[in-house]
Formats: sequence, C-alpha cells, structure tokens
Amino acid sequence: MAEKLAPEKRHDFIHNGQKVFEWDQTLEEVNMYITLPPNVPPKAFHCKIQSKHIEVGIKGNPPYLNHDLSAPVKTDCSFWTLEDDIMHITLQKREKGQTWASPILGQGQLDPYATDLEQKRLMLQRFQEENPGFDFSQAQFTGNCPDPRSFMGGIRSD
Repeated sequence: MAEKLAPEKRHDFIHNGQKVFEWDQTLEEVNMYITLPPNVPPKAFHCKIQSKHIEVGIKGNPPYLNHDLSAPVKTDCSFWTLEDDIMHITLQKREKGQTWASPILGQGQLDPYATDLEQKRLMLQRFQEENPGFDFSQAQFTGNCPDPRSFMGGIRSD
C-alpha cells in the first residue's frame, strides 16, 4: 500500500530552457536524477554531497551543479549511483517529513499549489507508515494540510 503513496511523477528543474535534472521526494529522501552526457566514461563523473551543499560534474571540468541545498541532509546516509545513463542522487533528509520545494536553495521552486500537493502526499505517507494496516491511497485533505513533521506530536522515530 505504501507504494501507492510514492511520488507519482518527477519534477523538472529547467534553467534557460534546458532540463538540468528531475527530482522527487519521500518522507525521508530527496532523489535527483541527472541525464549523463554521452561518450563520457562513468569513472569521470563525481558527486560530492555535504550537509548543506552539493557538487556534481565531470572530473577536471567546472562543476555542472555547485549549489547549496534547500535543507540539511544526513551525509552518512546520502549517496549517488550511475545507472542507465542517469546519475541518481539520494539525499537523506536530516528532518524527516520536511517538504522541500526544490533540492537547490532558491532555484526551481515548486509553485505554492504543487508544494501543497507534495505536503499532502507526504502527510498521507506518514499516516501509512504509522498505520500499516490501513490504505490511505484514496484519502484526501480539504483546506490546508498540516505539516507532517509536527502534526499530532510529530513523526515517531521508532
């Protein structure tokens, strides 16, 4: 049932008319997907994930991305992989349940409506996680959705 509340689609980060990366999020992670340029050996790519900063590029060249993150991440649980010409970066949120409007601070922000939809989906994910015998995939919120981090005492860590 939890997979029914997984992100339905990825968000595009577009800059100067070009897609820089796609991304989605869950209660615990933000995932970034970067299409790799052709004819570059996999060992040439690098990704440096810091608590509040990310750098991605090809070794020996200026970075493709060199930006502060929207919120801090757990560096010991964050990682990146190369698969099928895609760099997949998994950023473990330091604050579980926090709704990110974009992985990159101040750039490519979701509009308020899309941010609200993400927050509602994350809240339902939280309900599903805390009540595994119930199916929340068809549940809906009317009005403002509470913050998944703090609603009814906050997220349990057990």
